[in-house]
Amino acid sequence: MKINITGSSGFVGKNLSHYLSINFFSIEKISLRDLNWKNNLTGDAIIHLAGKAHDTKNTSQASEYFEVNTNLTKELFDEFLKSDVKDFIYFSSVKAVADEVLEILYEDTHPNPKTAYGQSKLQAEDYILSKQIPEGKRILIIRPCMIHGPGNKGNLNLLYQLVSKGLPWPLGAFENQRSFLSIENLCFVIKELLENERIPSGVYQVADDKSLSTNELIKLLGETLGKKSLIWDVNSLFIKAVAKIGDFLSLPLNSERLEKLTENYLVSNEKIVKVIGKALPISAEIGLMKTFESFKKKNKKK
Repeated sequence: MKINITGSSGFVGKNLSHYLSINFFSIEKISLRDLNWKNNLTGDAIIHLAGKAHDTKNTSQASEYFEVNTNLTKELFDEFLKSDVKDFIYFSSVKAVADEVLEILYEDTHPNPKTAYGQSKLQAEDYILSKQIPEGKRILIIRPCMIHGPGNKGNLNLLYQLVSKGLPWPLGAFENQRSFLSIENLCFVIKELLENERIPSGVYQVADDKSLSTNELIKLLGETLGKKSLIWDVNSLFIKAVAKIGDFLSLPLNSERLEKLTENYLVSNEKIVKVIGKALPISAEIGLMKTFESFKKKNKKK
C-alpha cells in the first residue's frame, strides 16, 4: 500500500513514516513547497500532517495559520478529489473544537475554538466535510490531543528538567485531569484505519485510554529518575498572579503555559476504539514513561 505523507519531517511525520515503513507500507514524502507536488499524488492514501503548529509565544500572525492550515489543506483536498487516491487522512486537532473542556470532549461537541490555530483547523475541517465525496473514496479527520513520545519537546520536557534538577513542583494546588496521546498509540490507530476499509468516513478523536493529573506526571517522572518528587501546594491565586507578570516580562511561566500545565482537558477515545475493534497497544502510564526515559537518555549523552 502506497501512502503519501505531507509534513513527514515533523515529530509525528517521522514516527509515523517509520512505523508504517516497518509494517510494509510504501511511503512517498510529499513537500507542498515543491511546485510539482500535484503531480506526485498517486497511490492509496494521503496523510496530511503539514501545518503551522500552535505558537505558545504568540509571535505569529493569525493570517499565517489560515494560509497554511486552512488554504493549503483546501488546495490539497481539491487535488485529492480529482485524483485516484482512495483515502484522505487529515490531521486536525482537539483545539479545533475547544480551548477549554469543562467535562469530556466528544466528536459531536459543538466547536468553539478561540485561537487562530484552532479556528484555522476547524475551517479546514468544515471545508472537507462540505464536499460531496466520490464513491470509493474515504475521508478521515483525526483530532489528536497532546502527543508525546521519544524525541518530543515541549511542556513534558520542561517538567522533566524540573524534576531531574531536584526542584519542587510548585503547582500542586491545581487539581486537574487531562488526556495524553502516546505516539505509539497514534501510529497504531493510523495503521488500523489504513488497513480496514470498512471503517467509515468521519471525525475521530485520538487519545490514550486513561487521563492523568500533572501531579501524577511529576510522580511518574520521579519514578523514572529514581528520585523523590517534590510537590508544593503554593496558593493558586499567587501562582496565577506570577503567570500574569510573566505575560509581560517573558518569564518561564506565563498564563498560557500555566493553563497548559494545569488545565482539565479530557478527550474521549470511545469512537475510534470502537470502530477499530482493538485495544490500544500501550497504557497512558507506560507511554509517558517511555517518553521520560528518552529524555533521560538524551541528557546522559550531553
